[in-house]
Amino acid sequence: MAKVIVDKVEYELPDGQQLAATCEKAGVPFSCNSGVCGTCQIEILEGADNLSDLNKEESDLGMDRNHRLGCQCVIKSGIVKVTY
Repeated sequence: MAKVIVDKVEYELPDGQQLAATCEKAGVPFSCNSGVCGTCQIEILEGADNLSDLNKEESDLGMDRNHRLGCQCVIKSGIVKVTY
């Protein structure tokens, strides 16, 4: 099981799962869920290596490994600490 910590609240989810549902549950604003609007931008405070690589949607919006879209990230395993 992987763990995502959003503003000090911990959420467990299976390895290999998208962060979208967890981020939305934690209060990250979502508008489209398809990576084109950028409203669900999160800042990765720790554990960036535990996330999937940036995809085209994220790179088109100028994201980097520490600034991602909650709707596009997949947690491979381990712990990721984020804020929004």
